[in-house]
Amino acid sequence: MALPQPQQKSNYVCDTLPAPRLAGPNDSDKPDLVVVDDDPAPVDNSTATAALHQPPARKLCFRHQRMADEGTNLKLQQSLDALPLEDREAINAVWSNFSSSSHPRRALILQGLLTMCCFSQLSLLTEQLAHLIRIDPFAVLPREVSLKILGYLDATSLCRAAQVTKRWKSLADDNIVWQSICEQHIGQKCHKCGWGLPILEKKRIYRPRSRSPCPPPMQVEASSSSSAVPSSSSALKRSAPDSSCATYPPNKRHRSASPSSDESQGESNSYSSTLLAPDPSDFLPPSITRPWKDVYSERMTIERNWRRSRYTVRTLKGHTDGVMCLQFNETLSHPAFPVLITGSYDRTVRVWNMETGQELQCMKGHTRAIRALQFDEVKLITGSMDCSIKVWDWRRGKCIRTLNGHSEGVVCLNFDTNVLASGSVDSTIKVWNLRTGGAFTLRGHSDWVNAVQLWDSNPGARNSSTGESIFDVSGSTSPISSTNTSSSQIDPGKMLFSASDDGTIKLWDLNLRTCVRTFVGHGAQVQSMRLLLANECDEEEGKQVEETAVAGSPNASGSADAEEQHQADAFVPKRKQPILISGSLDNTIKLWDIETGQAMRTYFGHIEGVWAVASDKMRLVSGSHDRTIKVWSRDKESCNSTLIGHEAAVSCIGLAEDKIVSGSDDCTIKIWSFAG
Repeated sequence: MALPQPQQKSNYVCDTLPAPRLAGPNDSDKPDLVVVDDDPAPVDNSTATAALHQPPARKLCFRHQRMADEGTNLKLQQSLDALPLEDREAINAVWSNFSSSSHPRRALILQGLLTMCCFSQLSLLTEQLAHLIRIDPFAVLPREVSLKILGYLDATSLCRAAQVTKRWKSLADDNIVWQSICEQHIGQKCHKCGWGLPILEKKRIYRPRSRSPCPPPMQVEASSSSSAVPSSSSALKRSAPDSSCATYPPNKRHRSASPSSDESQGESNSYSSTLLAPDPSDFLPPSITRPWKDVYSERMTIERNWRRSRYTVRTLKGHTDGVMCLQFNETLSHPAFPVLITGSYDRTVRVWNMETGQELQCMKGHTRAIRALQFDEVKLITGSMDCSIKVWDWRRGKCIRTLNGHSEGVVCLNFDTNVLASGSVDSTIKVWNLRTGGAFTLRGHSDWVNAVQLWDSNPGARNSSTGESIFDVSGSTSPISSTNTSSSQIDPGKMLFSASDDGTIKLWDLNLRTCVRTFVGHGAQVQSMRLLLANECDEEEGKQVEETAVAGSPNASGSADAEEQHQADAFVPKRKQPILISGSLDNTIKLWDIETGQAMRTYFGHIEGVWAVASDKMRLVSGSHDRTIKVWSRDKESCNSTLIGHEAAVSCIGLAEDKIVSGSDDCTIKIWSFAG
């Protein structure tokens, strides 16, 4: 039998001790056999004595070092001792020759032995090698390298790795690894798995639970759903709108409440002390940092609940007529609980504690239905069908001032630090300058203006001398002028979107006071809008906007100047543009490219008109006259789930990372919570 040719000699030699000689049972003059754990073969005392005069071993390979650490030679020595002396000497001769051989010679010996093995011996080799060749990399590598390797795993693989050994669990649960996982998923969609987790803005600051008393049982009702709500058209079928809407044009809920004799300005009530009390967070110790794995787990639970339509529902009751507008804020520095404010056809504005469902304020002053509201840390602004706009100190429940300028009801408004915009039944938009007190009117729509949205198209050009707002909650009564004033006080690049019953959306330049673009595509009245700023848009949407803009470039192909311009633009990063979302009574929702004025996507699913839309980086929600709320995947144009619970049209909606808040013509507000 021809054996393989010997391989070239390697420079690497494993410094194991030489093979020993075994003492026989009649060798009484020789010492007993001993075992040296760091030797791959058994040794006796004579060899050990000789080894004392040899230089110390330089290095053991990983295989033999592990044998030395585990003491595996002891078991081998016991098996050898059970054999007759002749067999032991024969086996020891083989082991000694192999141990004293170089690595190339060992390889040749092994190749020859393999050719001599039958299947039974090969089976034994396979069984032994399956265990021997397993190496725990994290037992060998430095911790920093191990963490770098684990950083390439996904969350599921990390959780499985943590179940292997205590060493693996210590590495797989390390904060550095999970911080990287969180940065990859939280607030954005992961490029690898497609998951995106909520930021949970309110979790950044420690907030104690509100101590305000729980509301009466009749004010808050609780319900829950642990399974997906059926979204078939038969499940969504509802009866005709209630009779209170029948006297007005189809799908137009213009119910003019009779004027109230109560012209009071909503003085402070017994609940004001709750809103004006000192902030309890001022007296608390700093928040404790939680492990990043816990942060990821919490947000993963919420995202799974969104995908599987698992939620709990609370119903807030207090209004005596349909709820037409709402806004909530969970990150106010004071009070230390999330605040919800709602406006209704019952001519009142109510302030709620979202944690407990308690009504904290009921502000009266408007004489007809309240159709729009918006608030911040300091003030609340409301628009009413009585043609007026009121500014409130919402913590005290006091009206600060009243703005008159529209000839008919005010149905929408939007403000920032410098400008207030309001839309009216009179088909006009008024822009109120909060620095100077001046105002001017934009005309262009031919029907009701249902929604307005301010946009800073050039944030870097803001006026540095902002000054104080005329809406001072201290009670200043400086007059508001509705005459035209110099537009130089409005920051350059300040734009305004407006949506109307004429079926169009217009984009206005507030410095030029002209319409610069009209969005046409809806087949009926446009009722609501939502502007997603650049940092809220998906990269896919931003890319699509850029490609559309390049396709519509006016540069002539083939021109040398155009080619040079194209090359120059290649080195200028494209700025991601905002995205506009609109809902209409044509039962659809559209996503618009504001550069071209073209609809990028259209969402179909509601069987009646869409009254309200809201969106964030992860999803889009809509409320409809069909009494349902739909949750959409913004990038796939598909409905993820349908929420059923209101008994009348859903007229207003708000979206947070773990909840939806909706108001309806059934006089109730519902909080749909997807938190774990």
